[in-house]
Amino acid sequence: MLIQKLRLQRGWSQEQLAELSGLSVRTIQRLERGQTSSVESLKALGAVFETDFTNLKEPQMDHAIAQAPVSGINADEALAMAQVRGIKNFYIHVAQYIVVISILTIINVLATPRVIWVVFPALGWGAGLLLHGLRVFDRIPFLNGDWERRQVEKRLGRKLS
Repeated sequence: MLIQKLRLQRGWSQEQLAELSGLSVRTIQRLERGQTSSVESLKALGAVFETDFTNLKEPQMDHAIAQAPVSGINADEALAMAQVRGIKNFYIHVAQYIVVISILTIINVLATPRVIWVVFPALGWGAGLLLHGLRVFDRIPFLNGDWERRQVEKRLGRKLS
C-alpha cells in the first residue's frame, strides 16, 4: 500500500514505475496489493523513490533487509528516461508494423491477388498500434498516473501527502 501511495503522489502509472525500477508491471501490482517482495525489488523501488528501501517494508514483511544502494539519478530524471524508453519502444513497434504489413501485402498480392486479406491484420494490429501511441504520448486521460492519483484523492476526500 505504501508503494502505491508513493507512486500516486508522484503521478506515475504502474507502467511508469515498472520502467523506472526495472521491475515488471505484474510485480508492481503484486507489491501494491501488499504481497511480500524480494529484497531486490525493494532496493529497486527504494532507488526510484529516493528513500531507504527499509522504509518500503510493509508491516507483514518480516524478513531481514540490507542497506539500499545510493542512486545517482533523481526521480524526475528517471521518469524522463522511462518516458523516452517508452517512445523508443513505440517507434520500434511502428517499424515492425511497417515491415510485417509490407511483407504480408507482397505475399497477398503474389499468392492470392483476388482476395485482399492483408487488410484484416493491418487493421487489427493498427488499432493496437494506435492505442500504444496514445498511451505512450499520454493522450488517454483515464490511463495515466494523474488520473489514478485524482481518483484516490477523491475517494479519500483529501490530497495525498
